[in-house]
Amino acid sequence: MIRWFLVVFLALMLISWLTPLLQRLGFGKLPGDLRFRLFGREWFVPLASTLLLSMLAAGIARLI
Repeated sequence: MIRWFLVVFLALMLISWLTPLLQRLGFGKLPGDLRFRLFGREWFVPLASTLLLSMLAAGIARLI
């Protein structure tokens, strides 16, 4: 249980560090990424970017 918590925590930290780089590369601006304003706050749901990064990670994992 602690191992999974640590893995999820490290993955979230890595993603938060790489977010500015990924946005410069075009991730987060794909056609399936949703961005809307609700209750005075901007919400962002990166559906297409998540799918693309998941497929990339699966491909790398399959090669290793």
